[in-house]
Amino acid sequence: MLNRKPSRPVKIGNITIGGGHKIAVQSMCTKNTEDYAAVIDEIKKLTDAGCDIIRIGVLNEAAARVINKIKSAITIPLVADIHFDYRLALIAIEEGVEKLRLNPGNIKNKDHIEMVVSAAKKNKIPIRIGVNSGSAPRELLEKHGGRICAGLLVDSALWEIKLLESFDFRDIVISLKASSPSMTVDAYRKMSQLCDYPLHLGVTEAGVRATGEIRSAIGIGALLYEGIGDTLRVSLTDDPVYEIAAAGKIINALN
Repeated sequence: MLNRKPSRPVKIGNITIGGGHKIAVQSMCTKNTEDYAAVIDEIKKLTDAGCDIIRIGVLNEAAARVINKIKSAITIPLVADIHFDYRLALIAIEEGVEKLRLNPGNIKNKDHIEMVVSAAKKNKIPIRIGVNSGSAPRELLEKHGGRICAGLLVDSALWEIKLLESFDFRDIVISLKASSPSMTVDAYRKMSQLCDYPLHLGVTEAGVRATGEIRSAIGIGALLYEGIGDTLRVSLTDDPVYEIAAAGKIINALN
């Protein structure tokens, strides 16, 4: 086993990431969340393939309202991907979701974020700060001269961390995903030196199966080799079952 950098443990449903626990493999449903029967079927296939944590898109209230139906039919932790509407995060928590993913560039009203954090804290639900190179906060983008770079990703995460910590919330997971494997590696290296929150690894928009597996193996593999990372997702434009297989290959290649 590689010497992993220490990180604080964060509990997600029946799984703990960070704190020396095993690296958890994640994926995301491709089915429309409102079609909960199809989502449940897909999650069960992913679970059989070795998926540890699953994320669903919550784009509207109808999607948020079926979370409990989905959760009650599966055995792995369920994560709600929230973008622009904080109210969907509140409904997802009410429905029993086990983790939220928020993008710092999309929900900016501090009062709204405080409401989400308060509900998450009350229900012991962690939040992943999901930084994406394509949706960084405008003011931080300007600070970096309009240039997408590793520093921009790190600053975006630090901005959101500071905000969540100001509400005395620390059940935090961080991801810093870029489409460039080298930029992704640089960002996670910097972040691993600045905090001990568990890191969710991934290369965003990695591409179709053949290309995406290579790009992910380079970015994710380099970080794992350095002991960085507590959970990961290989993002492929394909059946997500292939994501689980690719993740397993990367982890096994590093013993």
